[in-house]
Amino acid sequence: MKLTEGKRMHELMTRLFPLCRSITGNGVRETLRILQESIPLVMHEVPSGTPVFDWVMPKEWNIRSAWIQDSKGNTIVDFSNNNLHVVGYSLPVDARLPLAELQEHLHSIPEQPDAIPYVTSYYKEQWGFCMTHRVLQSLADDTYHVFIDSTLMPGSLTYGELILPGKSEKEVFLSTYLCHPSMANNELSGPVVTAALANWLMSEPRRYTYRIIFIPETIGSLAYLSKNLDVMKKNIIAGFNITCVGDDRAYSYLPSRDGNTRADTVAQRVLQARHPDFVRYSFLDRGSDERHYCSPGVDLPVVSIMRSKYGTYPEYHTSLDNLQLVTPSGLQGGFDVLKECIEWIEHNRTYRATCLGEPQLVRHGLYPTTMDHRGNVSVDMQRLKNLQNVLVHADGDHDVPTMAEMLDVPEADIRRTVAALLEAGFLVEY
Repeated sequence: MKLTEGKRMHELMTRLFPLCRSITGNGVRETLRILQESIPLVMHEVPSGTPVFDWVMPKEWNIRSAWIQDSKGNTIVDFSNNNLHVVGYSLPVDARLPLAELQEHLHSIPEQPDAIPYVTSYYKEQWGFCMTHRVLQSLADDTYHVFIDSTLMPGSLTYGELILPGKSEKEVFLSTYLCHPSMANNELSGPVVTAALANWLMSEPRRYTYRIIFIPETIGSLAYLSKNLDVMKKNIIAGFNITCVGDDRAYSYLPSRDGNTRADTVAQRVLQARHPDFVRYSFLDRGSDERHYCSPGVDLPVVSIMRSKYGTYPEYHTSLDNLQLVTPSGLQGGFDVLKECIEWIEHNRTYRATCLGEPQLVRHGLYPTTMDHRGNVSVDMQRLKNLQNVLVHADGDHDVPTMAEMLDVPEADIRRTVAALLEAGFLVEY
């Protein structure tokens, strides 16, 4: 029986789930290599120590094994059972510690006693373990052998990039992140849905060029921007940060800084039509890579469409964000909404005014007049307002339905106005 797209995505997620990813290291590379089996990603390396705006690329971290044992040799936690057991970027350690000293390096969530927390320390060198609060409470007053076989040394950050050329150099931007260990909605739903979208786009005729990246969150997006910002600012007309698109609970929208870009319009239009109960967040609620894409001096038209937004569901950043939380139907829903947004962008035209200032409409035969039964000529004020208002709103982001809604004018009237301005050369399709 033919698999649905949702099942394919869930199978890929299941394969990727055990890999220990971080902001650098072999887990990210192996994840990208697996994705290369279905899409032609190009892998890039950014060396440790590279300046990235106000940041500096950190050392590369890799881990092979880690565990805690009591004095009788009983294993308390083992990295091989769940890679969330080790604090991300932990230094190597091989020591025997009394419980009181060990507890300074242990993390749990008292309110969620059966969840292993996700904890990192990227920019402060230390080590630690994570465990369920039930296990933490059960620890006896003993001496424990702690062992972490890891390396933290100069290396590089790895990201994947796919550029799909279209008829236009103008770009649609898709970004997702690969930097978390085994978590399903917050981590892997984004990459598997993005890979599925890339596969679909490769089989379709494309009006626009597509810039698709798989990066570590924050430091990866900053690194990518530092290398590509000029061309991105010139060409990107709409972008989507793709994360948390795999559960069955909700649909969510987080706007760009401007809140009125083509990406914002399309996202709200599709969600309102398909899932009118979607949760609408403010730009002040940002927390993922959209904050970098919309940051000072960057300000790209990037929004986030999600299922349950990061930080809002109880399993977030814990071992409970697993392959049971994310479902084939949840992934399919996330894929379908983003696919429809891309289809809107591809097929619905927007317009940009070519004139400087308002043109002299009379000289170009556009000044709208009407004649009554006595032959008296008067100005058709509504048609005049339509011409003036379409010109002022033709900024490359607004299509006919959007302008009709903004101006509270029938869509057919706006289409006639656009046609007249196109013929006169005062508008171009954008």
